[in-house]
Amino acid sequence: MTTSDNSGFWPTVLARLRLIGDIVRLPRARLCFDATLNPELVRRTHASFTMPHPRYRIVRNKSLGVALIDLRAFASGADYLQSVAQKDHAGYQARRARARGYTVAEIDRNDYIDDIHRINTSQHVRQGRPMDPAYADRTDHYVAVDSFRYYGVLDASGKLVAYCDLGIYGDFAATDRLLGVNSDGVMYLLLADIACRLIDQHRYNYLMYDTYLGALPGLREFKRKLGFAPYRIRYAIA
Repeated sequence: MTTSDNSGFWPTVLARLRLIGDIVRLPRARLCFDATLNPELVRRTHASFTMPHPRYRIVRNKSLGVALIDLRAFASGADYLQSVAQKDHAGYQARRARARGYTVAEIDRNDYIDDIHRINTSQHVRQGRPMDPAYADRTDHYVAVDSFRYYGVLDASGKLVAYCDLGIYGDFAATDRLLGVNSDGVMYLLLADIACRLIDQHRYNYLMYDTYLGALPGLREFKRKLGFAPYRIRYAIA
């Protein structure tokens, strides 16, 4: 007579039930694409976000556990910084980075081609995952994309140490490329400054930074300290 070993069955079931419970409790958000900003890009991005998830076909690609900051919750950028002012959180880290001489600016990437290549190739593994080989290719000229904005962190000597390509898709903005040297709090400074700018413009409802539940623990903690939280998303397009 043989007996089956079910020692791993119930922990797996309980873990899945907890995940389902976490998903059910997620706050909901409705994000609206505006195709007039850049018709081809916006429609392509909307299709990518709403296509079936590559692993879980019954849900949309960017619908569960998406990392958002609800920009409407803050009267001003200063109000947002106060909400993340605890030690080691984004406001604290950003303040320390500024004290070290770092500044955030909207940039023309063609002014920093060498710096961007240096940043892209500074690490072969980030957050436990190998870098896409495409980042090793040096770009000789960048073409600005309509409805995108490009931000960078400069050190006291004017050298670029971090950058973010930010897509404006409608009533929300989403990070695209986001890379840096990851020291002296410059990544906190960059994203916190972007959030402040969007809040003070009073034109956008949300800032998106990919997913929250699917992120590795270190990246999830980074997002939490910036004020990102996981949401269930519905999308519309006009």
